Amino acid sequence: MATASPSVFLLMVNGQVESAQFPEYDDLYCKYCFVYGQDWAPTAGLEEGISQITSKSQDVRQALVWNFPIDVTFKSTNPYGWPQIVLSVYGPDVFGNDVVRGYGAVHVPFSPGRHKRTIPMFVPESTSKLQKFTSHLQGCLSKIAVFQDESGLSP
Repeated sequence: MATASPSVFLLMVNGQVESAQFPEYDDLYCKYCFVYGQDWAPTAGLEEGISQITSKSQDVRQALVWNFPIDVTFKSTNPYGWPQIVLSVYGPDVFGNDVVRGYGAVHVPFSPGRHKRTIPMFVPESTSKLQKFTSHLQGCLSKIAVFQDESGLSP
């Protein structure tokens, strides 16, 4: 008698990172990556990408428009560790070095259909004024590393 192999399900993600609002910055670009549990595996598409550099629109909104396409398919045997998309936005500082302007993450929607998500962005800050001052002089601001622990989930 043959043993039954575990059944899998597919999760197809397609859409775009449309735009952002960073009123104090211009000439920004966006990176994305997915983090997911150990039972998940990408089967098609790109797990990470980087957009073009965009400038603020000239209207009242001053939106940074990327219309950055995303198309990836995952398979899994279990919903634990459901995929999240992690966005990082970068732009030049006063010295022309690329520095992080914001990080954000959101789970891929659980239900099928059209979804629009607004992702709050945050930036890490140095804990002391001395660290903040020296990091600005060196052109190396605080950063967050995206990693996966042994369970395959990000912290």
